[in-house]
Amino acid sequence: MALRDQSRLPALAAAIAILLAACSGAATAPPSAAPTAAATAAATAAATTAAESLPPGVAPYDGAVAGSGKGMKIGYVSLGDSIPFVKLVSDSLKSEATVAGADFVFCDSELDSAKALACVQNFKVQNVQGILNFQLNETAAEEICKAGPAVPVIAIDIHQKPCEIAFMGADNTRAGNVLGEAVGTATKAQFDCKTDAVVLMTAKAAGAVIKLRSDGTIEGYKNICGTPTNYTEIDVPSIAIDEARTKFSDYLTTVPNAKVIIVMSLNDDMALGALAAAQAANRAANVYLGAHGGDPSGWKEVRCDPHWFGDVAYFPERYGKIGIPAIIDAIAGKTVQTNLYVNHKALTKDNILTFYPDAPAC
Repeated sequence: MALRDQSRLPALAAAIAILLAACSGAATAPPSAAPTAAATAAATAAATTAAESLPPGVAPYDGAVAGSGKGMKIGYVSLGDSIPFVKLVSDSLKSEATVAGADFVFCDSELDSAKALACVQNFKVQNVQGILNFQLNETAAEEICKAGPAVPVIAIDIHQKPCEIAFMGADNTRAGNVLGEAVGTATKAQFDCKTDAVVLMTAKAAGAVIKLRSDGTIEGYKNICGTPTNYTEIDVPSIAIDEARTKFSDYLTTVPNAKVIIVMSLNDDMALGALAAAQAANRAANVYLGAHGGDPSGWKEVRCDPHWFGDVAYFPERYGKIGIPAIIDAIAGKTVQTNLYVNHKALTKDNILTFYPDAPAC
């Protein structure tokens, strides 16, 4: 998910192809050092250097055909519409179901596996013919599968085995590489990779997909800056701003003398929580961020905050253009490819208006 977090499909850049020398050592920049023009330019170059061919696994869909779902009933388990990224996904699915003429049965699991189980039990009563499942806890998936109807299930951003027929959403390894290399490129340009600490904000309960995203992010960073200095993972099970703020506040007390702290977050909410914590502690000058998701909550930071090194777009507002035609094909008995990935793009202040012209001004 996006874990926010985060579609379709202008021709996308393949993985960023800049591999620079590994860096190490203590940070020497003063606490108030602002990123240079070279840092932001380098991040943008890393974001846009790419081949024109689509990466493997990118979904072949770009919107529902009008009337194609007439007479079909589709169930959807939302991860939790309180999360901005997820709300965009939900709204996109609803919109495309309307275009298709399908009956769309919405159920918000509110980040709770028990509620997700109740959702699919209700779908069974309502005789839905296919399910789009975006519930948070991969370890609960088997029980949820058993409780639901025997219909095609497409997992959204988090695996729902054993009943999923396809996985839709993030290409987590690739997205991780895109973010890690963009942040690493900016870190090299600004600090020659000399940092005091590197932090990964994660959510381990999301299971295998989040592991792929985490590993891909760190791999991408290593491609540019080598092994991260004083590396720490902060687990934020709720993936929400408030918990992230609390946990990052606690972390900051453990590195009181750090002047350059690189934070890579597996969704925008956790990055925003880390930023809020740094601001509250008067440490914002020491923190430099990159995040996954690219949803509106982070647009202003991408465009205006020189400490926000980049974001990876998941285009959550377009998830419906993949999910609805895919589940309609599955209900109709057609073959659906196993992976239905979005076409990720790295966002920086220099290219965000290309993708999101409505991003707020500084």
